[in-house]
Amino acid sequence: MALGGWHAAVAPIAALQRLELAFDDLRQNAYLQQGAHPDIVIVDVDETSLAELGRWPWPRTHFARLVDELVQRQRVAAIGFDFVFAEPDLGAWPLLKALAQSDPALAEQLPRWRQTTDNDAVFAKALKGRPVVLGYYLSNDRGGVREGTLPQALFTIPAEAPQIRLPRWSGFGANVASLQAAAPAAGFFNAWPDDDGVVRSVPAVGRVDQQLQPSLALALARLAAGSPAVEPVWVPAAGQKNTVDLVALRLTPTDGSGATVLALDEHGALRVPYRGKGGKLGGAFRYVPAAALLAGHVPAAELAGKLVLVGSSAPGLADLRSTPVNAAMPGVEVHANLLAGMLDGHLPQRPDWAPGYEVALIVVSLVLAALIATQLAGRWAMVGAAALAAALVVSNLLAYSRAGLVLPVATALVLSAILFFGAVSVSYVREWEGRRSLVRLFSSYLPPDRAKALARDPQAQNLEAENRELTILFCDLRGFTGLAENLPPLALRDLLNQYLSTATAIVHEHGGTLDKFIGDAVMAFWGAPQPQADHAARAVRAAMALAQGTIPLNETLRARGLPEVGYGIGVATGVVCVGDLGSSARRAYTAVGDAVNLAARLESQTRQAGVGLLVSDTTCHAARLDLPDIFWVEVDQTQVKGRQQFVNIFTPVPAECFADAATQDQLRNWQLALAAARLHHDGPARAYLGRLNELLALNSPATPQQQAEGTRPSLQTADLFAALAQRLAADLDRAAEQASSRTELPAAGGPTS
Repeated sequence: MALGGWHAAVAPIAALQRLELAFDDLRQNAYLQQGAHPDIVIVDVDETSLAELGRWPWPRTHFARLVDELVQRQRVAAIGFDFVFAEPDLGAWPLLKALAQSDPALAEQLPRWRQTTDNDAVFAKALKGRPVVLGYYLSNDRGGVREGTLPQALFTIPAEAPQIRLPRWSGFGANVASLQAAAPAAGFFNAWPDDDGVVRSVPAVGRVDQQLQPSLALALARLAAGSPAVEPVWVPAAGQKNTVDLVALRLTPTDGSGATVLALDEHGALRVPYRGKGGKLGGAFRYVPAAALLAGHVPAAELAGKLVLVGSSAPGLADLRSTPVNAAMPGVEVHANLLAGMLDGHLPQRPDWAPGYEVALIVVSLVLAALIATQLAGRWAMVGAAALAAALVVSNLLAYSRAGLVLPVATALVLSAILFFGAVSVSYVREWEGRRSLVRLFSSYLPPDRAKALARDPQAQNLEAENRELTILFCDLRGFTGLAENLPPLALRDLLNQYLSTATAIVHEHGGTLDKFIGDAVMAFWGAPQPQADHAARAVRAAMALAQGTIPLNETLRARGLPEVGYGIGVATGVVCVGDLGSSARRAYTAVGDAVNLAARLESQTRQAGVGLLVSDTTCHAARLDLPDIFWVEVDQTQVKGRQQFVNIFTPVPAECFADAATQDQLRNWQLALAAARLHHDGPARAYLGRLNELLALNSPATPQQQAEGTRPSLQTADLFAALAQRLAADLDRAAEQASSRTELPAAGGPTS
């Protein structure tokens, strides 16, 4: 904001100024008009005319004939010359005057001959009483040299007037006195190029000493309008005492009708409203070669009522100007464009309040750009920035086309774009760093690819703890304590690494999040950090894969002559608190809650149940529909430590294991035995268990190949039902002993302990 305020109100910054000028040029080119102006014609001293009528400068008699043709035969409204006639052109008069000194007869004819041999006199005669405006130039680079005679000023500044902030001109090159006296008006044809050399403005008035002179276009417009009175409009200069600015000229017609006000900029200049690309082919004005007019090739009265500007497009005469619409526009057409703007009442101007407007525009655009960059994300931020830029440009163009206001906008656009993209870049860097931190965090829990995918998920950026339904898995290595006694530390480390690597790979393969290692135990969960609708099914499949994961590990142990190990796995589903938890010194992404405790208790109960994988009833219900190929064998109804509610626990078995009638018979007897035991019908329960054991003995032997390879799965139905029957029989025996001890009371009067 400080940079923009300094540029707008204190001192323009060159780079921003060039951008503003470039936008100004684009705006000019966007509003070029079609077709030649109906009231203005350019008489062109072009290369063809120079070739036909001789090299430059032409004798004044050519211009006299041109004026006669335009006024008498073509009946134009007014003529303006974009040339200065500063040097006398006496023709043959000096020679005749010298000859007359020795010839009295010749001397008697001198007065009559001067009217025909003095070219200036011929031209002055053609100018007298005709609506012609001569041109001249003002200068500041010639050491104050003044040539010729200035016309009558628009007005004179009184000596006691306040200081006036207008550019001063120290010198001029005007027309010879005889021509200036004959012509009714004259105007300077200086342009006012900007720092880049492009002509965008032309001074309306020029200050020479205490006089204000009109420009060529203004003088021609006044002459065509009947020479209305001109009144300056002064206003006090901002921040300077006893100083005024010329902000406008009020032109009041002689008949007293409505006045016309020409608004001026701080240099007393008018912005040129370019109509077309310029030149003969530009189409903005009709070009008529001077030679064609002098030769009578233009039909009479074809230019009647037109305002004519006489100038040159010939490159050799060096009157080509760089403009926003053409890099080499004939200088005469610059004045034609300004004259057209005066006639049409279309003279866009930069108002005196433009600096304050620019400061306000910069502040508002920067605030909006900052809000868009910080409050909107992704594509919506880009849409918002584009909408802001479009609003700035469209409003600026509307102000130009509807109200004729040339208002600054490029600085606000550039600075707001820099701020927006800077803020977006900072946000992206922060987001990138946040993603890296997120990847580093979740790389401990997830595979690298999934961690990176998670980091790209905007919802995953929020790691605050929240309540969510998850499925929790605990896996423990049975027999690890015995191995620790028989293995050296390094060998034990290798064995433990193999086990943990296997468990990690299986969890990641099934889309789980590896929470932590607890000694030789593993905790994992599904459903976070990214939601998973089938989290229960994923966890169950991972648990079944883990149950088979001891096979390669036991192969290694057998090769070393060590006892085999097994997994104890507990799985539970429920609503838990998951997120970034911990103290100020140490935090971790983890889950806590009843389901976590239940999964841990189920894992510990696998030792008593005789089954390596136990699943809670909540997990069974959540996963059943997603696992049509799994059969759920109920193990028991138990009350785990720390919970008052009973939990039905299951173990999943592939449905293909129950394809034959014998296995289905085993399952039926187990279900009947479990139901009878739950109702405390010990006799029927034992009977069903006996029948189950008979079926197991008959139908579930291991194949010779399995016995030889030692690859017999631990969750084969025969092993499963044998373990379940053994555990249930032990429970019945224990219950019978407890019932018997309660009925054996001491005899009356007997000894007591």
